[in-house]
Amino acid sequence: MKLPFNLPVPSGCVASPRWNGTHFVRDGLQVPVLEYSENFAGWSDDLTALHEEAAGDSHPIDLASRMDALTQVRKSMPTTGAVVMEIGCSSGFLIRELAAAFPSHAIVGADVVKEPLYRLAKSLPGIPLIRFDLLKCPLPNQSVDVLVMLNVLEHIEDDVGALKNAFKLLKPGGSLVIEVPAGQHLYDAYDAELHHFRRYSAAELNYKLNEAGFRVVRQSHLGFLLYPAFVAVKLLNKWLPSRRRRTVVRAQAASTSDSLLVKLAMKVESNFLSSFSLPFGIRALAVARRPK
Repeated sequence: MKLPFNLPVPSGCVASPRWNGTHFVRDGLQVPVLEYSENFAGWSDDLTALHEEAAGDSHPIDLASRMDALTQVRKSMPTTGAVVMEIGCSSGFLIRELAAAFPSHAIVGADVVKEPLYRLAKSLPGIPLIRFDLLKCPLPNQSVDVLVMLNVLEHIEDDVGALKNAFKLLKPGGSLVIEVPAGQHLYDAYDAELHHFRRYSAAELNYKLNEAGFRVVRQSHLGFLLYPAFVAVKLLNKWLPSRRRRTVVRAQAASTSDSLLVKLAMKVESNFLSSFSLPFGIRALAVARRPK
């Protein structure tokens, strides 16, 4: 696969790097990940490991999230030669599914973390992986047809600035498939431990997407059936002492991952409710387009 856009010269390099199909060639040397910048204010390598250990790739909510994202990417995909980029790909769960679902298109992964990207590069040698901070996006404007950002925006302090850079990355008519944690007033120890700067209402997400220049074409929620129980747990978490935060993240992620009730609720929602615009839920979903 050839990247259909030119890669800028990283700091300390002489020439523009290129992708040879399995590695980036940078000043004559092959590297598995092309690095530009980092930003650990809202995420870390350790948090990636924590998420993978506690929830893995089979948490019912994450499975439903990836299924919905694949559906929205398919609806937004140009017929030939598209560039699909996932920002926040370090665990690799979604980008593997994107590569399998769209083999004739260019699939690119990006994240700010380091070690998880290098581990991912070993198991996905045919997918170009780029490390950069979206607030300092090095890639050329109008390079991407479909951009996917699942549970990324809440980790970026300047979220409107990030959305504006996402807008610049997209070609005219391109789509952003985005998901964020819902419920502005439910921020708790779990969110703090995961380095969330905020949770969102659907109205706030819509407003910020519009402020960045996007036209929102779809809004919904994920975890609609589980929301009442979720609210009760979040309110309880607000009373927990800070020393128990990490324990809470591990315990709640693991327990909901194995829950038959959670699996059944998400299966019903995915099979029968996903075509509706659900008014509330655990995560807020949107598809936004850059006008032609």
